[in-house]
Amino acid sequence: MSCADVRTGSRLTSLMAAALLAFTAASAAAPAPAPTVDAIVADFIAARGGLTKIKAIQTLRQTGHVYGGAGREALVMRELKRPGKIRFEFTVQGVTAAYVTNGAEGWQVSPFIGELEPKPMPEDAVTEAMEQGDLEGPLVDWKAKGHQVELAGREVVGGRDAHKLKLTLKSGAVRYEYIDVKSHRQVRTDSTRQFRGQAVELTTTFGEHKRAGGVLFPGVIEVAAAGRPGTLRVVVDKIEVNPPIADARFERTTPPK
Repeated sequence: MSCADVRTGSRLTSLMAAALLAFTAASAAAPAPAPTVDAIVADFIAARGGLTKIKAIQTLRQTGHVYGGAGREALVMRELKRPGKIRFEFTVQGVTAAYVTNGAEGWQVSPFIGELEPKPMPEDAVTEAMEQGDLEGPLVDWKAKGHQVELAGREVVGGRDAHKLKLTLKSGAVRYEYIDVKSHRQVRTDSTRQFRGQAVELTTTFGEHKRAGGVLFPGVIEVAAAGRPGTLRVVVDKIEVNPPIADARFERTTPPK
């Protein structure tokens, strides 16, 4: 091999090394592609326990305590049954208020505001209750349910990165769901609710998840309203999956005792 051959070989080796370094640097600098909405939702469903276990839930009962600060405390109970039935009660010092919908109509008994007999719930309240009565949650089968979901970027929630999903419900209501990038758990929801005729922006955070019936549920829920002091903290003491619940529980309610 001549000296010219050696020099040519060295140049080729140098060129290959330079090309390899450039390729490696370019690969390292290129950001990983953002996951699709379908992939994020699929990971979320898998983290909850999987589609089969989620769809196996026909009824659900959750009981616990809600704390409002300044020593305020109430017992809370929520019952759900397919399709779209929900009953919510909270009790303070032995007095109970109840809000009920059978999936089409709703009634309420609110002794704290002087309503001692069942009264029809406002139409917008019935719509909100029916949305909350979705046992699976709106992200499960969101296309079939007529919802729309878009990836709206990332945000830090509780010190951890979370995917931000813009969820437009079939009703037209818009809210944002935050799914933890690593655990794939739902960690926050931003929504707007009507309260005494006014739109109120709510931030709901979820934590201390626990399993019941093989499905993951939040054990602590905190609700904060924009521009209002204080936070409601709900501690879920007990979760019952598929308990027997009669349909009558979701019809026109009798005044709670």
